Amino acid sequence: MLSDKTIQIVKAITPLVAANAETITRRFYTRMFEGNPEVKAFFNQAHQHSGGQQKALAGAICAYFSHIDNPAVLMPAVELIAQKHCSLGIKAEHYPIVGEHLLGAIKDVMGDAATDEIIDAVAEAYQFLADIFIGREGAIYEEQQSAPGGWNGYRSFVVDRKVPESDEVMSFYLRPEDQGPLPPFRPGQYITVHIEHPTTPTSPRNYSLSERPGVEHFRISVKREQALSPDAPHGLISNHLHDEIQPGHVVKVGPPCGEFTIHPETATSGRPVVLLAGGIGVTPLLSMAKSIVHANPEASIYFLQAARNSRVHAFADEIGNLASLSPNMHTRVLYDAPLEGDLQSKKFDGVGFITTELLREWTPYEDADFYFCGPKPFMQAVHACLQELGVDETRVRYEFFGPKEELQQPIAKVG
Repeated sequence: MLSDKTIQIVKAITPLVAANAETITRRFYTRMFEGNPEVKAFFNQAHQHSGGQQKALAGAICAYFSHIDNPAVLMPAVELIAQKHCSLGIKAEHYPIVGEHLLGAIKDVMGDAATDEIIDAVAEAYQFLADIFIGREGAIYEEQQSAPGGWNGYRSFVVDRKVPESDEVMSFYLRPEDQGPLPPFRPGQYITVHIEHPTTPTSPRNYSLSERPGVEHFRISVKREQALSPDAPHGLISNHLHDEIQPGHVVKVGPPCGEFTIHPETATSGRPVVLLAGGIGVTPLLSMAKSIVHANPEASIYFLQAARNSRVHAFADEIGNLASLSPNMHTRVLYDAPLEGDLQSKKFDGVGFITTELLREWTPYEDADFYFCGPKPFMQAVHACLQELGVDETRVRYEFFGPKEELQQPIAKVG
């Protein structure tokens, strides 16, 4: 346990740390990549370039310092991060590296205000949290290894086939090269794919599994991302997958990870499930829907998909066919920028964005469990709608693709 003195010191410096949190985290990453360049392979440089990783770490530090006297409230965040760490292969030996450079960054930014007493307290607090992560991650690694067909690290998979789902999304069907069994996974989880890019060293990428468990392949569905600027790393791997990876190619894959999941048996116990998908955020939700229908075709499911138009509307036929197998699966499609030809088609149900009124009228919001995933504006708007409807946070689950961000700034509409 943390000493009372450390708790008092950390709480006292929390306002100062919070005011400088992003400066500290930017300095931290600079120090760590310069002092220990080997760890750079764990980090998606697109998230570094955008500043998302720095903001996420700053938020995590502030949350921990704010709750230093009651760390139990942070356990959901610990689980999310621990799953991410295991997907990347982070081990106990990496924590001293992080601790060294985090303390160094605090000293650099806070200057004389970072007294020896303060640094000692932060070091104790860091080690306490590190031990929690090391313990949980060790358990996850053991679960992965001991699962039927499970493994740690990377396993070679063969690309069995590629299927275009829209103008932007390509599905990759992956089978183990050793022809061994696949481990079970929880709907909503992701796998880690490591690609040896021919020109640029890259970190592994996480991709949600878009198929249900229990079939003989893994399926990931990858959106082709466009670079935000000529020198930005954004989209490097997705474009390589789309353009260069073909059936027969071998890719390295890590075991399933992630805490944004649903237990199909629980979901079929009577409470309705509402799945709200924006863009490529449909992938984990599709796995959830297919798993629930497979476990119980009578389950009550509400599946809403938001897309710009028919060109980028992925899985339209697959979701429609799934709904035909389940009398209690209700689907709705929104386009916010329909093409001229879309207006005469029957591929969508409305033009516009998710609104509070739509959710009030279309979903059993008073007792349903809500799961949503998509771009940040989409998720901010959905979260704001659910708050306006009075949906308790215990019935709300969501996932960001990338570093976790805040959803507390509601906006008027979703794109």
